[in-house]
Amino acid sequence: MDVADLSPARARERFRAGERLPTAGWCRGWTQANLIAVPAALRYDLLLFAHHNPRACPVLDVGEPGAWSTALFGGDLRTDLPGYRLYRDGRAVADLGEVTAEWRDDLVPFLIGCSFTFERALLAAGVPVRHLELGTNVPMYVTNVPCRSAGRLSGPLVVSMRPVPEDLVATAVEVSGRYPRVHGAPVHVGDPAGLGIGDLARPDFGDAAEVREGEVPLFWACGVTPQAAVMASGVEYAIGHLPGHMAILDARDDDYRVG
Repeated sequence: MDVADLSPARARERFRAGERLPTAGWCRGWTQANLIAVPAALRYDLLLFAHHNPRACPVLDVGEPGAWSTALFGGDLRTDLPGYRLYRDGRAVADLGEVTAEWRDDLVPFLIGCSFTFERALLAAGVPVRHLELGTNVPMYVTNVPCRSAGRLSGPLVVSMRPVPEDLVATAVEVSGRYPRVHGAPVHVGDPAGLGIGDLARPDFGDAAEVREGEVPLFWACGVTPQAAVMASGVEYAIGHLPGHMAILDARDDDYRVG
């Protein structure tokens, strides 16, 4: 079966069984989300950080301490994503296929909006999406733009990039802008140097995507930003998704469309 035709429950079964792939293009019409789980002592700092930085950290759902499911995610957050990243003292120490043994009783899971949510709408409007064409992971970059800090959390904005033909830039901005709870319109259009990105061929996460003649790079705020804050702030313990390997929710993309 084409992965685009899978239900969220079936996709989660495949990840639980060991499938390890980026999720762009999976489960057509179903919303995907970033995962970050932090100790309960930091949950209000993270909520405030998200409130201060809503473009990068649009919170879709939050679980109770120790919970491994939420109202929008009916599976097991410890096993039903295709990849996880474990952090200790602000350092990424392991990429894992499941985190049952690592999931502490005090961890509070946050599900953060993902720009994959509006990619089908971009395609429907005639805007190409390069990483879907190539079957690769979306490129993501740590910028020199600081987020607004909150409590013990601070760090840089992370962005995802999609190259768009020049004559479709306005369309891409308008279409993605209809999804403000999942990053919305781009935060930057054009020269990556304006974000402190020196080389588009060397993303910090994901795979490079060629910007061809006549195309303009568009940059959207990215839900990996909380993981960058975990690193910058030296958080003692946290679990995130492996970038591009998302939680597939029991919610529809159209739930987050306005206008």
